[in-house]
Amino acid sequence: MHTSVGAIIKSNEKILMIDRATYPFGWACPAGHVDDGEKPEQALIRETKEETNLRIKKFRQIIHEFVEWNVCNRGVRGHDWYVYEIEEWSGELNRNKRETKNINWFTINEIRKLKLEEIWQYWFEKLHIL
Repeated sequence: MHTSVGAIIKSNEKILMIDRATYPFGWACPAGHVDDGEKPEQALIRETKEETNLRIKKFRQIIHEFVEWNVCNRGVRGHDWYVYEIEEWSGELNRNKRETKNINWFTINEIRKLKLEEIWQYWFEKLHIL
């Protein structure tokens, strides 16, 4: 079992989304695995910085759930997810070209038209975003 974190970052009625360059493909919020010896909150800060260049200053956990069907690029099925809403952040947006094909801010209506990564489709529906 792997542990994963995700960051929902909002600004001006839009949500920050990345188009993954590696499996699982699709548009997603910044997310990634928790490394050995790392706390979910530490992974949240690290993964967001790696994928977006943004520095998280304040956040709150909105989901903690084990998702049995979620498969990652390491072939592991089942992830213990921690999803956070980012309340305060700083820095200049700059995508990680190795991990992402694109990065952008989208309205809810625009997100409805995107091909989302499966787990993010699940989270957005569960949170009544979509």
